[in-house]
Amino acid sequence: MKKKITIILALSALFTLTCFTVFLLHSKDASLVFPSLPQQVVKGSRRVFGKMMDHIRVKKIPDVSRKTAATSAQPAPPLDPCPDSPLSLVGPLLVEFETIRSLQWVRNQLGSVLQQGGRHKPPDCTARQKVAVIIPFRNRYEHLTHWLYYLHPVLMRQQLDYGVYVINQDGDGAFNRAKLMNIGFVEALKEYDYDCFVFSDVDLVPIDDRNLYRCSDHPRHLSVAIDKFNYRLSSVTAFGGVSLLTEEQFLKVNGFSNTFWGWGGEDDDLYNRIIVRGMSITRPDAGIAKYKMIKHGRDLHNEVNPENAVKTQKTAENIETDGLNSLNFTVKEILKDVLFTLISVDVQAP
Repeated sequence: MKKKITIILALSALFTLTCFTVFLLHSKDASLVFPSLPQQVVKGSRRVFGKMMDHIRVKKIPDVSRKTAATSAQPAPPLDPCPDSPLSLVGPLLVEFETIRSLQWVRNQLGSVLQQGGRHKPPDCTARQKVAVIIPFRNRYEHLTHWLYYLHPVLMRQQLDYGVYVINQDGDGAFNRAKLMNIGFVEALKEYDYDCFVFSDVDLVPIDDRNLYRCSDHPRHLSVAIDKFNYRLSSVTAFGGVSLLTEEQFLKVNGFSNTFWGWGGEDDDLYNRIIVRGMSITRPDAGIAKYKMIKHGRDLHNEVNPENAVKTQKTAENIETDGLNSLNFTVKEILKDVLFTLISVDVQAP
């Protein structure tokens, strides 16, 4: 009798083990095998569960795996173009420079939504333009911090595919803002097929995000109304501060002149180049093209150069030989920060 009971118990145990094995092999959710462990931990813990889990997946869903691989190999469908008028603009902005900000603090605020090098593009639509923002720079880190803090959110809301390039003049020689602009144009095109170029001073921040950083059919002047000038256009020929040209327009005028050392004149010369080449400039309405300027003193080695005013009278004579086609410089270093691309250059200053 005891022998029969033993045989029955053994058969029962074998039957139970067989059923459990079938359940493991045919379970609809492999994570049920180890319900106390998160699925990603099971997948990653190959030392403990590797062969067993591989066996279950191979037996369970070979066709689905192949179908998934084939599907993932197909390119994602193209996104629709972004709307001509971005929907997330807020209009007038509160801009102030009294708050003490550090670059690291701004990184903490914005870095998670930016790509290395100060790059960003809208995730849910195709930007209408690819924009390189070029900032001539030397020893203005406090200004740069404010600029980055305010401009990145503005450019994101404007749904641009953009990158920020800070072109730093190495050394203590005479500053050449125009040459740095030319260098930024050349270096940015080495990285991406930008079609619009914003040439922006680091001390100018817009106070209305409806002022679009987007190129048009004509060279465009954005910094129309600056608080320093009581929000009035300083001159009918003004083209400094924040100016935009397409690649085609910038090539047509041969870029900036490379010979404007020290402060003044290069923007007037660029305006003259535009006129000489048969183009005109456009401006947004002064009601939205408003800017605040960060107050600062005159930079060392960027003193007013009286010779520059004379050069602006000779634009037509020099446009063919002085510009992008005569640009010479040496790149000393390129640093990729999450907020910007910093390119330090030797401009061969006198």
